[in-house]
Amino acid sequence: IHRYIGGSVSSEKLSSLNSRSWNKKKETLKVQTEKTAIELLKSFSERQGQRGFQYEKPGEYYSEICRSFPYQETSGQASAIKDVMEDLSLDSPMDRLVCGDVGFGKTEIAIRAAARAIENNRFVFVLAPTTLLANQHYYSFLKRFKPLGVRIELLSRFKSRKEQKDIINNFTKGFVEIIVGTHRVLSPDIPVKGLGLVIIDEEHRFGVKQKEKIKKFRKKVDILTLTATPIPRTLKQSLVGIKKISTITTSPKARFPIKTFVDYFNWEKIFNSIKQEIDRGGQVYFLHNSIETLSFITQKISHSFPKIRIATAHGKKETKELETIMNRFFNKRIDVLCCTTIIGSGLDVPNANTIFVNKAHTFGLSQLYQIRG
Repeated sequence: IHRYIGGSVSSEKLSSLNSRSWNKKKETLKVQTEKTAIELLKSFSERQGQRGFQYEKPGEYYSEICRSFPYQETSGQASAIKDVMEDLSLDSPMDRLVCGDVGFGKTEIAIRAAARAIENNRFVFVLAPTTLLANQHYYSFLKRFKPLGVRIELLSRFKSRKEQKDIINNFTKGFVEIIVGTHRVLSPDIPVKGLGLVIIDEEHRFGVKQKEKIKKFRKKVDILTLTATPIPRTLKQSLVGIKKISTITTSPKARFPIKTFVDYFNWEKIFNSIKQEIDRGGQVYFLHNSIETLSFITQKISHSFPKIRIATAHGKKETKELETIMNRFFNKRIDVLCCTTIIGSGLDVPNANTIFVNKAHTFGLSQLYQIRG
């Protein structure tokens, strides 16, 4: 039993611990828990069957994708890639969790897996919880696959209805091999015939309804889940053997350990840190998770640094405006980005090496870990 920290108590119907209603609720919950456990085991047993087709050995197409990787694989990446390739060589569908910090190279594992699927004439879905993260994945995949003639499309609220309809029509006709997007990819108007691989980034950010839709893919389709902070259920499934797990613990060669400081709010220290980062040509995040007062933070920093380029990003901005701001930040045309937790979903901006998290005590541990990464 834990203290209730949800909405106002007046909106909830309370029960006494020794009452009949309380005992009834407990019994109902036990039945529901058992039902969920049975469903999970049933899903697991169904996935032990045949995939329905056999992957060929990696060919020249896969080798070309490997050669286009501009860095040297870390030992953690190499191990995870080996695990995924071994999974794809089996008769039963893959269900693997790849766990590693932001910037540790999980996306490369996804790209290699997608290359194997495309090489074997299978379609690929890449699911991300936010439009911003979907956008970044789209550009990452596009950079690697477009030179090889693979057509990739992005499905999110950044696209108009007509654009979405055209993408779906082209996918139905087989003109599009990879679709990157948010939960829009799970809509019933998108066919799954020929689907070979579903890549899910940051599973814990998807709601219950989206996870129920994802379940329909799980019988014969290969599933690759990427996360920095696995939810307890997913982690438990990995630990008991229902879901396989690979961990990337080795950071890229040029990446230094993150230094974390906990301090009282102090504008002088903040300004000194911003100056130090800007002087070296870097970029800064200032995370203030209140849209109503975010403009005050922006004005305060702008007043002290009139010559720097500063912008704000939050979920209530128009989609095109938000997309423009984030692209400018990616391309180093913004020095300081004042934002909400909209950036805390795996965005990778290597040149941004300082982040301020205001009112850190109001965040959950997994949120802070993700933001820190």
